[in-house]
Amino acid sequence: MHRHSITDKGDQNLTIDIGPLLDVVFILLIFFIVSAVFVKETGIEVDRPSAISQGNAEQQAVMIALSADGEVWHGGMQIGMAGVTPMLKQQLRKGRSVVIIQADKHSMTESLVQLVDLCKLAGFGQVSVATKSGANG
Repeated sequence: MHRHSITDKGDQNLTIDIGPLLDVVFILLIFFIVSAVFVKETGIEVDRPSAISQGNAEQQAVMIALSADGEVWHGGMQIGMAGVTPMLKQQLRKGRSVVIIQADKHSMTESLVQLVDLCKLAGFGQVSVATKSGANG
């Protein structure tokens, strides 16, 4: 009986087929890309006030940000108060029914109330203000 060892240099070329490994890696990559949840951001970072009764409703909501300077942002663009109503009517046609306003805690209350009014006049019945969890702020 003749045994072959690893150091035996015979006619056999030993190769490792990495084709199936690449198939599995690409299938996993496609799975993670397809199952990823993309969150729509408002475009600016706001310092939200705190609230104990905070909930999580950002799935199918229209996100609007109100900066401390009174600037209104949506989808990474500054739209201003004048651009809120046309944008919301377009979102309403897409089937969205909830607006979440991310207002900076140093923003003027007058600007926030005006923004809430514009949302309700555009046809949105549910308008919420985003907060941080916890009572300390």
